Amino acid sequence: MQWFGKAIGGLIGSVLGPVGSLVGIAIGHQLDQQAEARRRRPGTQAVSQLFFEVAFEVMGRVAKADGRVSEAEIQVARQIMQSMKLTPSLTNVAIDCFTRGKEASYPLMARLGALTAQIGERSELARAFVQLQLQAAVGAGVIETDKRELLGRVARALGVSRAELTQIEALVRGLGRQTGGLTAAEAVAAAYRVLGVAANASDDDVKTAYRRLMSQHHPDKLVARGLPESMRAVAEQKTQEVRAAYETIKTQRGLK
Repeated sequence: MQWFGKAIGGLIGSVLGPVGSLVGIAIGHQLDQQAEARRRRPGTQAVSQLFFEVAFEVMGRVAKADGRVSEAEIQVARQIMQSMKLTPSLTNVAIDCFTRGKEASYPLMARLGALTAQIGERSELARAFVQLQLQAAVGAGVIETDKRELLGRVARALGVSRAELTQIEALVRGLGRQTGGLTAAEAVAAAYRVLGVAANASDDDVKTAYRRLMSQHHPDKLVARGLPESMRAVAEQKTQEVRAAYETIKTQRGLK
């Protein structure tokens, strides 16, 4: 039972008198509620473990959305595992999770619900999760209707809006991977999509969007909030793409 807040409230009441007692009770109750919420909040290790497992489970579920898992989808999943520099044992765990996600009986919404509960208000982790799923889907080729609809369901379950999903896909596709063969105007348009701002946005709005995305994707911040350490490289790649997009827009606008 929480009592620290009540003790604080009692102290306030004793100092301020009858009116202070009412104030003290309210403040004490609020402090106790906040302490209880902190006590129940999952630690980053628990969040990291669940994030890791559900990430590869959902990756398998999305790959199987059209009824079969292609060789390209398996290859992309393995490339993601390799980019994380997983130990052999963790690689086996990731493969087992991917296989479990392919099963028709896989409880998708229940697992996403469990992850959402552990993530709580850490919305940057929800976006990082969706990014990873899009990275796998984009890497395997064209995203068919069944897969796109499932990705939309995953995003909604985690509280990621349709607009955010569109922006995340632009980020995943990456300015650096799009500029080959594009005209200068097309490269600039891609950069605006990565930052999630309109081409006629003010310079201040562009800078604000850049800073917000760099903060959201900062590897140290994400790991501290529960992103598995093995997925740090994924976050680092995204910050590079955000920075490249911003540099493209700066050059186009003549910003310093």
